[in-house]
Amino acid sequence: MLLYCSSHQHRFIPVWCRKVCRLVSARSSLLYPEDMGQGAAARKRHRGPIKSSVPHQPSTSEDMSDRRRPTHSKSSKKEILSSQKENFGVFKVSSELRKLCLEDFPADKERQLRPKPAETCEVVFGIAPCLMALTQGRRKAYKLLVKDSLTSQRTSVLTVCEEAHRRGVQISRVSKKDLDKMSSGGVHQGVCLQASPLSFLTDAIESNTRGTSIPVWLVLDRIQDPMNLGAILRSAYFLGVDKVISSRRHSCPLSPVVSKASSGVMEVMGVYGCDSLEDMLRRNVDHGWQVVGTVGADPEEHQIPVIPCSDFQVTRPTMLLMGGEGGGLSKQLLSICQTLLTIPAGRDLSPGIESLNVSVAAGILLHSLLLTRSRCLS
Repeated sequence: MLLYCSSHQHRFIPVWCRKVCRLVSARSSLLYPEDMGQGAAARKRHRGPIKSSVPHQPSTSEDMSDRRRPTHSKSSKKEILSSQKENFGVFKVSSELRKLCLEDFPADKERQLRPKPAETCEVVFGIAPCLMALTQGRRKAYKLLVKDSLTSQRTSVLTVCEEAHRRGVQISRVSKKDLDKMSSGGVHQGVCLQASPLSFLTDAIESNTRGTSIPVWLVLDRIQDPMNLGAILRSAYFLGVDKVISSRRHSCPLSPVVSKASSGVMEVMGVYGCDSLEDMLRRNVDHGWQVVGTVGADPEEHQIPVIPCSDFQVTRPTMLLMGGEGGGLSKQLLSICQTLLTIPAGRDLSPGIESLNVSVAAGILLHSLLLTRSRCLS
């Protein structure tokens, strides 16, 4: 221990007390800046009268000057306050306090330091779409939301959670009401995934015919129902279509509803977007491709030959062209077709029911074409 003599202690205590009083007065002036408006006379009154051998009698001029002396203005108060802040390091202390707050509350620190998604976020819902979105890596996954009930113990849900954990995706348990709201009432099966959106592929559509099989492309014009588009993608992927191309204008986007209707195929199979299907079709025709259109069971008279789909043989690179719901193919696209295919009905049809749903028709036509392609290769 360090010892001091009694006289040194007596000198040390008053000096220490004066320093503490100065620090306290400075801090109190920062907390109560309105006290800074007091003049020198007020400070003298706080300290008390000054002892002197000769009594002091203020003159009339001094008394009048004290009365006329104004208090400090607001601007002078701000200047004094800012100068004292700089002298005592108030701003430095504030930054340190903020740092301590973040260390004491890690949740707040994580919320402030968490990077914001650079892209617009959308909600993929359903077991297969969420699992495919995680495994394929075409999207940037942000958070997996799982229903907080016994549903989360199903093997399929646990598989999605394990894949999300393996890829470092945050997993949160929420109520069914929250999932219903996030999926806009869709069949989410207890799982939703916040991820970046998917768009049409914008790469150049190359008509490369090199390979072991005859290429077959599916070209879609103005498919507006996302359920139909999802079902078409699912059939095209299952049956072995090499490429799917869709018109950009008057077509539904690649939304989570399409992904759900395709049972996750949209996450696996890229869909090309084309601004002008007519130009693309004509370029491929110049390279030796054939364009095959589709018509109803009772087609109108066309200058282009119409044959049943079962009679058509795929002998060279082929593009199957299908029109949207209701309107079918436009006249401009029909003029490019070299053959029109139809699906024969198995009975006499009532008026107004002469056609199939576009997704059902696509599945039947693709199965017929790709079956003949496999026969030609064998």
